[in-house]
Amino acid sequence: MVAAYHLIWTGYGHWLPNDPRGSTSHQLRCAKIAPLGELHFGRKRIQPAGQVIREFYDAARGFLKHKLLTFDQKQIENIGQCFADVTKEREYTCYACANMPDHVHLVIRKHRDKAEEMIAKFQDASRSTLQNELENHPVWGGPGWKVFLDTRDDITRTISYVEKNPIKIGRPAQRWSFVRAYDGWLPGQIRIAKPQARK
Repeated sequence: MVAAYHLIWTGYGHWLPNDPRGSTSHQLRCAKIAPLGELHFGRKRIQPAGQVIREFYDAARGFLKHKLLTFDQKQIENIGQCFADVTKEREYTCYACANMPDHVHLVIRKHRDKAEEMIAKFQDASRSTLQNELENHPVWGGPGWKVFLDTRDDITRTISYVEKNPIKIGRPAQRWSFVRAYDGWLPGQIRIAKPQARK
């Protein structure tokens, strides 16, 4: 039984359908990027070197309709505030969040909203805020994708992975007011105590 979701999506121009790492796309909808490489559905078993990925996106810049979008620290903080507003309004329980310069990770407890609806609400709120600053430049690169988390181990492992994302690129750990510590909750269990917000 699904207990939580790992939600992931990218900023505009990142993780294109024919990304050398593989992707969740079944087809290339933009013929202009076809020369960059073949489509490979799913993550490749053997991942390419970082240099290969950098070269791919250096070449991709010339094919994109808009400039490749990389978020600065202020924009990352604005995205976080939008996520806080959505989490409060929709009464989501968020166990982890990493707002990166080119993508987003969220771990969200199962809710009446489907995973796709959650992503749409987070994207819509942050898009509305950032597009004023970006002069209608596209913000997000697509509808994103979800990973089902069924067990406590799944959830705790994914929380750790998400929390380490900023650290891996040399940035400080992120602390968001809307993120709550995981208390071991699984569907069908009685919750004895509410999770406490992280400081």
